[in-house]
Amino acid sequence: MKVYRTDEIRNVVLLGHGGSGKTSLAEAMLYVSGATNRMGKISESNTVSDFDKEEQKRGFSISTSLVPIEWEKAKINILDTPGYFDFVGEVEEAVSAADAAVIVVSGKAGVQVGTEKAWELCDKYNLPRMIYVTEMDVDDASFRQVVADLTERYGKKIAPHFQPIRENEKLVGYINIIKNAGRRYTGIGQREECEIPDYCMPNLEILRDSLMEAVAETSEEFMERYFNGEEFSVEEIRAAMRTEVMDGDIVPVAMGSNVQAQGVANLLSDIVRFFPSPDKRTCAGINRRTNEIFEANYDFAKAKSAYVFKTMVDPFIGKYSFVKVCSGVLKGDDVLYNADTDAEEKPGKLYTMCGSKPSEVTELFAGDIGAIGKLTNTRTGDTLSVKGTPVSYAKTDYSVPYTYMKYRVKNKGDEDKVSQALARMTAEDVTLKAVNDSENRQSLLYGMGEQHLEIVASKLAARYKVEITLETPKVAFRETIRKNSDVDSKYKKQSGGHGQYGHVKMKFEPSGDLETPFVFEECVVGGAVPKNYFPAVEKGLQESVVKGPLAGYPVVGVKATLYDGSYHPVDSSEMAFKTATIQAFKKGFLEASPVLLEPIASLKVTVPDDYTGDIMGDLNKRRGRVLGMTPVAGGKQVIEADIPMTGLFGYCTTLRSMTGGRGSYEYTFARYEQAPSDVQEKEIAARAEEA
Repeated sequence: MKVYRTDEIRNVVLLGHGGSGKTSLAEAMLYVSGATNRMGKISESNTVSDFDKEEQKRGFSISTSLVPIEWEKAKINILDTPGYFDFVGEVEEAVSAADAAVIVVSGKAGVQVGTEKAWELCDKYNLPRMIYVTEMDVDDASFRQVVADLTERYGKKIAPHFQPIRENEKLVGYINIIKNAGRRYTGIGQREECEIPDYCMPNLEILRDSLMEAVAETSEEFMERYFNGEEFSVEEIRAAMRTEVMDGDIVPVAMGSNVQAQGVANLLSDIVRFFPSPDKRTCAGINRRTNEIFEANYDFAKAKSAYVFKTMVDPFIGKYSFVKVCSGVLKGDDVLYNADTDAEEKPGKLYTMCGSKPSEVTELFAGDIGAIGKLTNTRTGDTLSVKGTPVSYAKTDYSVPYTYMKYRVKNKGDEDKVSQALARMTAEDVTLKAVNDSENRQSLLYGMGEQHLEIVASKLAARYKVEITLETPKVAFRETIRKNSDVDSKYKKQSGGHGQYGHVKMKFEPSGDLETPFVFEECVVGGAVPKNYFPAVEKGLQESVVKGPLAGYPVVGVKATLYDGSYHPVDSSEMAFKTATIQAFKKGFLEASPVLLEPIASLKVTVPDDYTGDIMGDLNKRRGRVLGMTPVAGGKQVIEADIPMTGLFGYCTTLRSMTGGRGSYEYTFARYEQAPSDVQEKEIAARAEEA
């Protein structure tokens, strides 16, 4: 592929609900542009962008892939993203590198949750957008209904500029609303002029009126002409649309069929015509040397800098860091500096990726997207620049993974292999975390949902030939006491020669501080226990609180007072006093009304107004306490509640099914509270069985 200048580049992300047709659209684009000579199909597992074995097996996208397309003297970098919510991190990576978005909507399924989420992402990143309605060759697809639903949701900025011509429930052509002219398909990517059928006229008038109204609102002069009944020329309409699309005030709606590759050529032309090149967008970082703002703005005349927005790690093709060049012109022989890790990197070669296939290029201009192989000290979110002008760009704001499961390595001896494989996978997937929970002696995997974690386990088996099983994790309960106790503990052992003798009298009571395991005090009178044995008593307490006598959980909030005891001048030792203390602690703890404490999380659930009653009812079932509700933008409510950590298992799946995927949640650990007696009994019994 030849080198393109900044003004010839378009970076476009495909967004939409899972199954709306993003991958098949990318495939049709490749075919129509001549990049491939045969259109791949998802059902045949041979598409360019779904190249991963796991994607082919499941029939949907799991990670973002880059597909560069040459069209009308421009290079369009298409970023094909997953539609399922478990892979939102991949979508956020792609959106951070894009300059515009095509929101793909199924003409059959219509506007779905994924459509709304795509729109919200475009708002968040201030991206110009276009809607593309797919499946117009399907019997019960309705372009009119999709346009009506979009207009109801997003207002007059929705501007359809194509209308389908259908005969016998098949897509045979389209009307170009801007030109007011009909076109009939004659072959893949080809069409000829035709008369506009009479049955299309009523809807055409409605669509043309809404397009003209959207154009009229772009200036006072246009508004005056519109009210005077004047017509706008094709050039005026296109110029107005280009300006307004870039500002986000007009959202054009196109349509077609991915399977027949119909409407795809029009879409590619619209992308080149209406979407901004990177130099029309702003981009700024911090110059680490001067601490001043570095206005990069995709200017190829400025010092070189690039943002690493994604990492791909594959056992067969190696590691590739996907970069968007923010300023200057990157070349293969450059020496780049990573200010985040204070390391120099030598790219050696630059590539453009088409799915999993790298093609070498000599240089990448500002605004272009490419890949660099084998960068050892660079991760997703890092900035590469030159040492003379060390730049850092703000890291992308990714969704936080809250769903977690315990994993167990199936085959003994594979532990190292699993940890190495997970290190590679977490480098590739920003929303995956592997955590070692030493307190409960378990390894945890955090992801965006249960499906996400299942796919990670499946990838480990397929890619890295290691197997793990996912299980319900243990919750970090605590043990404490509610009352006081007074115990006398003597450790005496005689075994020829020196014996062992330690004797302590201790009081135990709640300390009132659940942050610290124990508080130790001594008030021994008259040297009944010599001072040099006090550290041994404290050491005995330290060992005792690690695993409590009730269910083996860590102990918190205990005050232990040593007030008396006795010693033997020959047989007493530190070991004897430590053992006497351990015995005293166990006895004293069990006599002081011991209880289990469970961790409580502060939960925030964001849902549309209609779902608040259902959500609050479900939280009550999970022993949650609703604290209040706060209305937020977009007709949503934030429900705040305290909930036991045990109540959060499976919450992600439940919330999605209850809200049709519209709800989101976040939580933080708040404190420990006494668990209800039934929960305590169940937990103590389970731990006894384990032991």
